[in-house]
Amino acid sequence: MSQAKKENKIEKDIRDSRKTKLDDSFIIKDFLEYVPYELGGMNMLHTKVPQIEEIIEDALANAVREGQPQLVSVVDRIDLTDPFIFFQNAAQVDQHRVFWRSAEEDFVMAGSGCASQMFTASQNRFHELQKAWNDLRAKAIVYDPFEQKGTGVVALGGFSFDSAEEEKTPWESFPDSQMTIPAFLLTNRNGESYFTTTVLIYPEDHEQQIVHQILEQRALLLKESRDVPDLPERLHATELNPEDWKASVKRATDDIKQGILDKVVLARELRVTFKDPVQIAAVLRELVNTQENSYIFAVESGGDYFIGATPERLVKVEDQQLVSTCLAGTTPRGKDAEEDHALGQQLYHDPKNRQEHEFVVRMIREAVEACCYNVEIPKAPVLYPLSNLQHLYTPVRATLENGYTLLDVVERLHPTPALGGMPQKASVTYIRENEYLNRGWYAGPIGWFDRSNNGEFAVAIRSALIQGKEASLFAGCGVVEDSDPEAEYEETAVKLKPMLSVLGGL
Repeated sequence: MSQAKKENKIEKDIRDSRKTKLDDSFIIKDFLEYVPYELGGMNMLHTKVPQIEEIIEDALANAVREGQPQLVSVVDRIDLTDPFIFFQNAAQVDQHRVFWRSAEEDFVMAGSGCASQMFTASQNRFHELQKAWNDLRAKAIVYDPFEQKGTGVVALGGFSFDSAEEEKTPWESFPDSQMTIPAFLLTNRNGESYFTTTVLIYPEDHEQQIVHQILEQRALLLKESRDVPDLPERLHATELNPEDWKASVKRATDDIKQGILDKVVLARELRVTFKDPVQIAAVLRELVNTQENSYIFAVESGGDYFIGATPERLVKVEDQQLVSTCLAGTTPRGKDAEEDHALGQQLYHDPKNRQEHEFVVRMIREAVEACCYNVEIPKAPVLYPLSNLQHLYTPVRATLENGYTLLDVVERLHPTPALGGMPQKASVTYIRENEYLNRGWYAGPIGWFDRSNNGEFAVAIRSALIQGKEASLFAGCGVVEDSDPEAEYEETAVKLKPMLSVLGGL
């Protein structure tokens, strides 16, 4: 096809798109010819600048015609881009930054700005958020010739552990449920970078002003930089009520023996102060470098950050294929191979840890079988090693039934016995009434989903709430009838190490 014919085809696609009803989302797959250009020294974008103007013009015209805002999303392929520099640059653009790194594949997302947000605060929060997402994506115009997961209109965020918790301190900046559609999203997958621009255009907006702002912010985000921030310098670390926490573990074992519940997970808090405000990009990079088999996440909200390196996937869905994880039972890594093996074998054959793990397997099986078929679960766990911990691990695979979504599964799984206890409702109530901290988003579902119903949620453990020069770190352990308070305390100390190591050292 000649260049002239290609350009005529592009123009025809754009004209046809303007005639398309907007009741359903649609994608123009061949709407542009990829011609690289450079703007202000930033990475190469493979889109013509005039095309952005035409896209905004079309979206603005539709907003005026319909008398309501129009969400429009454009995906470009760009030169391979460092996500940590992107995240650091994003601080100059907006106070809505998000980050996600997969534990099992070459897949990273870093987002800046807020094209739209979804909030819910009720017992039906997963259902309500799914409905809001369906409405939003149905009306979105998406220009995406690549169709890679995690591009286009993508929502990232999380949920609190307990929607019925009334205490807000210190989580005032994090609502019960919050999913953000970034204005700008870098997606790195399999050695390639994609750049999504998503804009909510109002009927009264000015076309040239929007285009200028998009190009200006792109230049800031994709600017190459050698200015890499340092890790924080820690001044103090204070354990909150350690003896009271141990006493709460003892009370829980007594309550379990009396049949009030079978198991409960109790968490504790470590408060840390720093010399200067924490540079989140530096912490993320160090977590990625040191926590190889963990999901690395960060969500900025109201100037505060929730950040972590969790080994525990809650659920992943891709092309209707579901993967979940049973991860319960913990021991440290050894100083050498012989000690490491001995600790692993001790964990594997320990009745308390095997019982705790079986609780998780049983509950996840029931939840997955309610909305899936072809469910596959191994009969016995294996050891799952991390940099300083090892866990008992059982994978779960299945095919999601038509009519169910990722959030339907999240709702059924949260909280697993590894984070709440057994029975589920009784343990959450027990935690609310007896734990010495407000969990907020700690141990809640955190993750993402895209317009194709791909997505993944992890359990937000091994995490910290960072507020300027201060941080709260969290760790918990499963309590059963023969739990020893001192041993459980030592287990939580080990679980705090991944975050402590990047927040001023151990």
